[in-house]
Amino acid sequence: MSTPKTDMSFFQQVYTLVRTVPAGFVTTYGALAKALHTKDARRIGHALHANPNADITPCHRVVFSDGRLAPGYAFGGPNEQLRKLQLEGIPFLADGRVDMSECVFPLK
Repeated sequence: MSTPKTDMSFFQQVYTLVRTVPAGFVTTYGALAKALHTKDARRIGHALHANPNADITPCHRVVFSDGRLAPGYAFGGPNEQLRKLQLEGIPFLADGRVDMSECVFPLK
């Protein structure tokens, strides 16, 4: 088993990848984890919660795989995440989830 990277190094990788998601699109915790070769999607959430600057790293564009918003969104709660996504034109289903069929950004 390889030695895990330090949290700061891993967190920076998360932030770099999240910055590739353009306005009008979302990605998921799981997709970020897969792209970063980890099975620990919760660690992605920890990194985003520690995001030092939401203006630079748009963590509001990260949602659960079923389109639910993060209840613990660190920059004003789920209502603020909803507001930011709506301003970007993200489509929502009647139950309040993001319409994942319309706006998922393919990570590389």
